[in-house]
Amino acid sequence: MVVKITYFVHGTTTDNEDHKATGWAPGKLSELGIQQSIDLSKIVKDEFDALFTSDLKRAIDSAKLAWNDKYDIIEEMRLRECNYGDWNEKKKDWSIFDFISNKYPNGESYKDVEVRIKNFLNFLKNNYDGKHIAIVAHQAPQLAIQVLLEKKSWEIVISEDWRKTKAWQPGWDYIITEKSNI
Repeated sequence: MVVKITYFVHGTTTDNEDHKATGWAPGKLSELGIQQSIDLSKIVKDEFDALFTSDLKRAIDSAKLAWNDKYDIIEEMRLRECNYGDWNEKKKDWSIFDFISNKYPNGESYKDVEVRIKNFLNFLKNNYDGKHIAIVAHQAPQLAIQVLLEKKSWEIVISEDWRKTKAWQPGWDYIITEKSNI
């Protein structure tokens, strides 16, 4: 059996619009982000067995606006954005390539996010095998899923990140086939 994941990014935030990296701060959806989240439920017609979201406000708010009346929302700390430490809510004027293995000042590295996501994917495989799971979260967890499930390097997933070309879509699908390939 497999676990199918459909991954959604939270709506645009006021920090996104100000070119800030929210990190582990709650974040606030902008007017655009509110509308994006409301519209998502009209675009996506899939049915899910469970809906997980990061425990950060911007992801929770996005999930509630899209599907609060349809699914119980399960908040999950392992789905948090990368912790930028001292740089949470600061202007994003750095290259994330520099923090794949090196931790942000008083924060974590992308490899740390990978460990969190690996643990979460194994949890899904153990508890939701044969199910279709929705996730609403952030950039770093999505990139970590690609590293783990698509067997790509961090350098490649960062280089190919849809955010660089603004190639948003209403969900990305990933498959967990077995724990050993994570």
